[in-house]
This record gives sequence, C-alpha cells and structure tokens, in this order.
Amino acid sequence: MRSLRSALLGSAFVLAFGLSAAPGRAGDAMTQDRLLNADQETGNWITHHKDYSAHRFSALNQINRDTVKNLHVAWTMALGGIEGGGIWTHGGLEGTPLAENGILYVTDGWGSVYKIDAHGGKGALLWKMDPKTDHDWAGAVACCGVDNRGAALWNNLVISHTLDGRLIATNKDTGEVAWQRQIADPDKGEVVTGAPLIVKNLAITGVAGAEYGIRGWIAATDLTTQKEVWRTHTIPMKGEPGGDTWKDDHAAAAIGGGSTWVTGSYDPSSNTLVWGVGNPGPDWDPEYRPGDNLYTDSSLGLDADTGKIKWFFQHTPNDAYDYDSVAENVLVDVMVNGKPQKLALEADRNGFAYAVDRNNGEFVWGLPFVKKVTWTAGLNPETGKPVEYDPKLDVQPYVKSVTPSRENKVTDICPGNMGGKNWPPTAYNPDLKLWYIPVIESCNRITVSEMVPGKSFKPREFFTGGGPSQPFKITGSVTAIDVTTGKEAGKAETPFPMLGGLLATPDLVFAGQPSGELMAFDAKTLAKLWEFNTGAGLSAPPMTFSVDGKQYIAILVGQGGAWDKWFIESTPELKKTQPSSMLYVFAL
Repeated sequence: MRSLRSALLGSAFVLAFGLSAAPGRAGDAMTQDRLLNADQETGNWITHHKDYSAHRFSALNQINRDTVKNLHVAWTMALGGIEGGGIWTHGGLEGTPLAENGILYVTDGWGSVYKIDAHGGKGALLWKMDPKTDHDWAGAVACCGVDNRGAALWNNLVISHTLDGRLIATNKDTGEVAWQRQIADPDKGEVVTGAPLIVKNLAITGVAGAEYGIRGWIAATDLTTQKEVWRTHTIPMKGEPGGDTWKDDHAAAAIGGGSTWVTGSYDPSSNTLVWGVGNPGPDWDPEYRPGDNLYTDSSLGLDADTGKIKWFFQHTPNDAYDYDSVAENVLVDVMVNGKPQKLALEADRNGFAYAVDRNNGEFVWGLPFVKKVTWTAGLNPETGKPVEYDPKLDVQPYVKSVTPSRENKVTDICPGNMGGKNWPPTAYNPDLKLWYIPVIESCNRITVSEMVPGKSFKPREFFTGGGPSQPFKITGSVTAIDVTTGKEAGKAETPFPMLGGLLATPDLVFAGQPSGELMAFDAKTLAKLWEFNTGAGLSAPPMTFSVDGKQYIAILVGQGGAWDKWFIESTPELKKTQPSSMLYVFAL
C-alpha cells in the first residue's frame, strides 16, 4: 500500500506545447469580482456550475430552436486518463470544461488538466499537467469510479483535485505545478472527485468515501498561504450539535459516512455556502446506527469564512436506501404564492425535488420527479419530511414492506439506490422559471447484511451493510419543474438513465445519454429537436462558450463511474459500449 508521503513525493509531470501561442486575453487573472459576475461574461464559463447559483444557464443564443438542426461537429480532441486502476477497469470523463476567452481547461478521470486553444474553429493542446496519481492505490477506494468533475480558476492558477486527495495549483501560462497539498486521506478510504469551488481566495473541497466508513467533511484552503482555514465535519460527535441523533452505544458516528463529493453553491448576499451531504454508513443496515443520523442526507448552509453550520434540512432521516443528498443546490429568487422567496433547490436521490428557504433551511415545497416512488407515500406538506416519519422512533420503517432491515433482508425499492437523480447536475432557465432534472427512472433489489460493531469495519474495505442487484429495466427522463408552483411542467422520456448533466440556454436544454447521443430539447415543450451520436457513452454535462463571435457546445465523451460495474444488467444494451476519452465541440 502506498503511503500519503510517497504519493506527494511523486513529481508532477508536465507536457508543454506551443506555450507562446496562447492568444489575446487568455492570461487574464481570475478575481472574486469576476466570479461574482460570471454571468456577465456571456461567452465564458469560468466556474464549475457556470455561476455561484449553479444555474448552468447560458444566455448565448446563436444556437437556438430554429438553428440547432444545423449543429455539427466542429472539432474533437483525444485525451488521456482512460486507463484503469484498483477495482476499476477504465477511467471515465464526468468533468465540465471551463472556458475563458477562447481557452478551455478540462480534466480527465485521473485529474490531469488540459489547456486547449479553441480559437480558429479548431482545438490545439497548449499543455497537459499530469499529477501522476497512483492508480492502484487511489483506485482501490475510489467510490465510485475513476472520476474528476473539473477544475477552477484563480489569479493565474488552475486549481484542481486528484483522486488520491490532493489540491493542486498549476500555473495557467506554463502548465507547471506551482504547489500542492494533501487534503483527503485515501489510507482510510477518502478520495476527492468533485471540482473545487473558489470563494474569496478559498478553495472549498468536498470528500467522497461514505461506502468506506469515513467521517465526512467540507474543507477550505487559503490559496495564498496554502494552508487549511477550516474543516467542518458533516457527522457530529457526542456533545456536538446533532450528536444526539446517533443513538448507538458503539461510536457509529466515527465511521458514519456523510460524504460531500458534489460541488456546492454560494450565496454572496448572505456569505453562505450551500452544500449537499451524502448517505450514512453502513448504507443498508440502519439498526447499526439508530437515530436520524445528522447531517447525512441533508442540505447544509455554512458560513463561507468559518465553515460554521448556519442551517440544515434533512431529506431522509435514518436512511436505509442509500438515498444521499449530495446533489448540487440551485439558488433562485422567485415569487412563490405571491411572496418573494430566496430558494435552494435540490433534486434528491430519494426521488423528490425540494425547495427550502436558503436563509434558514425551512421547507417551502416538494414533489416527486420520478414516475415511481415506493419507499414513502409522500411528503408532509408542512415539514417536508416523509409522511411516515416518527421522531419518537430510533429506526424509521417508512413503508415497512420495502424498507431494507435485518428483518426484511431482501427487498425492492423505487427509486433504486442509484437514486432518482445521482450526481449529474440540473439546469435552470431564469427566464422561463423552469428547473430541469436529469432523471434515473429506476427500481432495484437490496440485500441486507448485518454489520457487527468492532468486527465488520475495516479501513479501505466496503462498509455498506449489504448491496444492490438489478432485476429491473432502468430508463430515464428530462423532467421540468415550475419553481414558482413546485409542480411538474413536463417530462421527456429517454431510453436510458440520465448519467450526465444538463445545460440550459434561452430556448434549449442539452442532455447526453450513456448510449452516446447528445440531444437538444425545446426548453418549453421538451420536444427533441436535434441529436448526434458521439459513438461512446456520455456521463458528463454539456456546456457552451463563444470565441471569435461564434457559439460552441462542448462535452467530454467517455462513460465512467459505477454503471458498468454494478448496474449494467438493468441496461444490457450498453454492455457493448466501449471506453473512450474524447472532447467533442459542436458549432453551426
């Protein structure tokens, strides 16, 4: 087993190509003011979710419902990072490219960063930074998959994560590593797959690893001093606020999960980070961890300067289904029932979409966005909790006949444990007030295995309390929600689950399928207007940018993640999909 020290001592490897060719304003420093006003840079995409509010909406409209039929491949580029490691046969691409003044910054699953010149209607690689991640050491505990979802920009640096838990600052001009520091500890099952969020000179990092019995956290690194400023654990210990929601007598909270592996949002008006928290561990043996298990399955509001938790909203107390709430929170300001509301929207793996007041975490509305929910009869309209939730119970049965338990060792749940929505990001059209969700329409079978305190947990080994199987066909949809009413506004069925995220433009929604098709839908009707088969599976979100007066759509192509390892039987048509590592760029 490789140590943390040896991982850091492994030198970063850089390939440089034509550095002097970087044109125009590509070297402009990234500032907090630019990030606060990201939407004013219409042709750029300078932060992971396009803006701090995670709208993933671009006002570019050269490609629209009338012209999209003429969209074609402008250029492609083969990337690396396809090799496997640990328990994974190959790497995948789940990142969102950044675009700044005609320059793209993309990552592959192993955390290499590529700087690409997009001027002139073609792509030219300027440099590649390879962090030389130890594939077997990190890949053995990478849950789930060899994945990296993107980079961030700050001053003259590209800030990125590696699967083995490092934060790396790379010189934007030369591709040389300026500095790096270890944040997560893969020796105990922690890895990092999400893109950093930069707020006021701080790089905010979330961690993956709930299935390995970690204690989750969110951490902030000062990009000037290169030192940690704060670290907030998402699982409280005895004596801390929320610690009394772990009611066992064997320190279950110490290995209680609560990972934070999807990039959060930021509300500058209140200096609040809004971040999702994953499932408790063990996943399917809730008797091991009686109580509500805060702050798992929750959205958190945190002070950006200190990391102090301001508020929380928990979606599935004492979760027995692996329905984590790690998804991005979309921040919107709208009128609801005649009143102005500052909302945080979250599409949960439990199959329900939620709106909470982002000033205090109070429930506003909720509704199912999948076609089939069996674990609960619905949400309490006052609290947003499942209607069966009983605060007097330490173990929640919900709909007892389908809830995994030591008594109910084999059961079928809908949605399945991959969720009604997994990590792929939603998109929001602020003009239409429509929120689009990439949906997994699913059920699956859970088999429970009782965990024994002091015996079942071993570092760097799965600590799940059972596991899933796939006797059911799984499909997908793009579902639209009217955020002013909390009602479904439309649903476009797809033959396969939505394993990549969405992009919204004034009158279009772009989405990809794991079978390879990139599609464009009418933003109002969700009628499919255009489709192109890339020839390989899509599990990354599309984005858009402009250069030299021309709009482009870009997407990373190469199915990654856990689907082909654990869920492929539910989509047998995808068994022949081959690994890939390509960047596709489209234009009119």
